[in-house]
Amino acid sequence: MASFSKILRPTDIYKRLSVPTKYLKSLPSFEGGHAVDFQAVDDLGHVWTFKCSVRKKGRYPKPVLAKGWLPFVAGKNLKAGDKVKFYWEINKSAAKRVYKVEVAKEVRIFGVIFGYAPILAP
Repeated sequence: MASFSKILRPTDIYKRLSVPTKYLKSLPSFEGGHAVDFQAVDDLGHVWTFKCSVRKKGRYPKPVLAKGWLPFVAGKNLKAGDKVKFYWEINKSAAKRVYKVEVAKEVRIFGVIFGYAPILAP
């Protein structure tokens, strides 16, 4: 199982999710293109469709999730400081990768980040 997680920043909330380049191999293959659509299932079984794209030119690919990301943010009521995790598992019956997405809310006590609590309901 490959995965990446990220603590969300304001740009991730209002524009697009910037994916750390080192996790590009965790995402579906671009097969020579600059963008790929994929689906991820959340903890409630809801299927979300995302488009991951990389720069067409330049030395660094800088992957981002744009299409489908903002509806996901709104649906989960995410804020800067919350955490998102994408990972995949092998579906043994279908013999293919199944992408999953989990989110967790930042928990603060007296202004100090205490940890993260999973978000199970929208």
